[in-house]
Amino acid sequence: VASCDIADQCCFSLDVLRYEYPKCLVPDGYTGATWLRGLTEQGMKKRWPDGESRKVRKQVEMELALIHELEYEPYFLTVHDIVNYARHQGILCQGRGSAANSAVCYCLGITEVNPSRVNLLFERFISRERDEPPDIDVDFEHERREEVIQYIYRKYGRDRAALVATVITYQPRSAIRDVAKALGFSLDQADRLAKSIQFWDDRSVLDQRLSENGFDPANPGIQLLMNLVQQLLGFPRHLSQHVGGFIISSGLLSQLVPIENASMADRTVIQWEKDDLETLGLLKIDVLALGMLSAIRKSFDYIYDYRGEKLTMDSIPEDDARVYQMIQRADTVGVFQIESRAQMSMLPRLRPANYYDLVIEIAIVRPGPIQGDMVHPYLKRRNNPDSVSYPSKALEKVLGRTLGVPIFQEQVMKIAMVAAGFTPGEADQLRRCMAAWKRKGGLEKFEGKLLTGMMERGYTREFAEQVFRQIRGFGDYGFPESHSASFALLAYVSSWLKCHEPAVFCCALLNSQPMGFYRPAQLVNDAVRHGVEFRPVEINQSHWDCQLESCGADPPAVRLGFRMVKGLSRVMADEIVARRQVARYRDVQDLVHRCGIDRKNLSSLAEANSLLQICGDRHRAYWESAGVEQPGDLVGASVFNEAEPMLPKPGEWDETLADYASTRLTLGRHPVAQLRNRLDRAGILAAIDLATQQDGKMVSVTGLVINRQRPMTASGVVFMTLEDETGQANIVIWPKIVEKQRKALMKSRLITVTGKLQIESHVVHVIANQLLNCNYLIAGLSTRSRDFH
Repeated sequence: VASCDIADQCCFSLDVLRYEYPKCLVPDGYTGATWLRGLTEQGMKKRWPDGESRKVRKQVEMELALIHELEYEPYFLTVHDIVNYARHQGILCQGRGSAANSAVCYCLGITEVNPSRVNLLFERFISRERDEPPDIDVDFEHERREEVIQYIYRKYGRDRAALVATVITYQPRSAIRDVAKALGFSLDQADRLAKSIQFWDDRSVLDQRLSENGFDPANPGIQLLMNLVQQLLGFPRHLSQHVGGFIISSGLLSQLVPIENASMADRTVIQWEKDDLETLGLLKIDVLALGMLSAIRKSFDYIYDYRGEKLTMDSIPEDDARVYQMIQRADTVGVFQIESRAQMSMLPRLRPANYYDLVIEIAIVRPGPIQGDMVHPYLKRRNNPDSVSYPSKALEKVLGRTLGVPIFQEQVMKIAMVAAGFTPGEADQLRRCMAAWKRKGGLEKFEGKLLTGMMERGYTREFAEQVFRQIRGFGDYGFPESHSASFALLAYVSSWLKCHEPAVFCCALLNSQPMGFYRPAQLVNDAVRHGVEFRPVEINQSHWDCQLESCGADPPAVRLGFRMVKGLSRVMADEIVARRQVARYRDVQDLVHRCGIDRKNLSSLAEANSLLQICGDRHRAYWESAGVEQPGDLVGASVFNEAEPMLPKPGEWDETLADYASTRLTLGRHPVAQLRNRLDRAGILAAIDLATQQDGKMVSVTGLVINRQRPMTASGVVFMTLEDETGQANIVIWPKIVEKQRKALMKSRLITVTGKLQIESHVVHVIANQLLNCNYLIAGLSTRSRDFH
């Protein structure tokens, strides 16, 4: 009874929560509106020193008026303050997402997309009808983002700022592991069960997967486990930190939401999921991390240190013909966004020749355009521009830059506005519903309004239905133009660096790992093919990071750093470098006594062959490292005068195995090059020779498996990339072959693929018929592929 009385008195509603933006960033004598206008005007003078165009001025005035009407000035000032702090600390950053639709964000330095280079749709960012806070995403260098996060905590206090949470749900492998443990399976059994299932496996093949791994599908315990797993899929598993979403409030945040300490030091987390906070209208700023920004900033630093030339994102020359020729050849290993197998297959077909082509390239290789059947029509029109026609002048303005094919979310919104009479707010509601219709439905309610509106304005019903099918075809993911425009800038800058500064760019990529699509071995192999010289890790030369060294010509050589040595601690590497300033190390005993290096770190250095100059070869380094006296022994040097051991020098394959085990790459011959004579005798082609063969010919190619990918849009097709000493080979594996030869596909580190050669628009694929696991040829070689959905 008492419980009911208490419950009756608890009349709390979420409606009573009143959230206010922080207003501490406005100087005395200003209002939020006047201060934001002043900062915007300053930014306009920097962006357009000779004066802005009438179009830009009109856009800025419209945005400032709407921002003032909706009282969003504190939000823009907050993001500007964070970006301003990062810039003053030399931290490279760039806004992306819908904020790139804003000329005000460009003037404030939050985004880098010039309004004159893309078609802005401010309503994609802020709309009067939506009446909810905008969402600005800003990418920072991934290695320095924590500095920005801690600045926010210092600026507003941990009682007013906290990171957002996100709910992690059960996926097949995590569900199997947890259920297996709960039912009493051993850890080894749980691990084998989990690894037997791939993310694409559906219920119909589970029995076969279980049998293949030694489990009886008819066993009652196994049946119970799989039934429970099916129930758990998609169910919340635990609460985690959002990748970078921050909530900042004017007053105590704890009065609005529950807060807890994060597992990471000096961080606090809101216990609610990010979507719940958006429903309440709480200000969220996404402070995100991007590895490519770290690599670009380091590249600029290296160029300045090496030859005194100061480069910035703004000073990179635009529309460089050599850069676009490189991109058209799909020579883009390591480049931002356009380095994946799918992007590399599209580049020779689309042949980007300017910035906006890159915007389209980045957006078109996405689930939305692919599922909406927009890729082939666009390529066909691009190859034959005279065939392009538009049903009206109004739609030509919307679709002209993409040749009549809607590729971007903003275009869908504009079609709804100009062809069907939607208001900007209604168009944004369509965009939001379009993005989630498969999960939540609701897109159908717009169909009638769209069809009726288009037919009232003179369009045929057939055309109106086609437009609606394309909108629905965007599925879960139609890419926004603003997002692609931001990414295209980074894609171009990284391509320029790869083209003109290959040694600098590869050095920066190695020093920014982990990041990107490729492992260090592939990055180094690619740079070597571009004429870059690499020098090994060396006890008297290397620093923690890889360094540029003069080699008497351009490009400079790259000296591998101690960071490449598996098992070597950063503290010990820094100590080695510091003690080396007095004098070079003479021998292993000298190294140990001057640095106090322990056996584990010393062994790591010996395994990496970094003691070559003081030991002679890797075997001798092993021997001397094992017998050295450590500081603190009873005597300072060996009591015995041991004879020099007659150790054989390691062979080439031994060196390769040790290189991969210790640094995950080799500067010697590629492992497949060492098998080339054997492969030649078997009639197996090198990757570089595939393009010289006749289309449709049956061929065989052997290489290390560097990645596998099974996109959700590919209807079960698996794409695999192989690497040999000459380059990469792209393999297409149809679903029937995937199922029949699954073991070879998933277990091979070295594989021979036999299949039909397909050459189209300079794009070369092998359509696999047979997969042969050749791991026995590289026994002991430590390699791993990077596999993607």
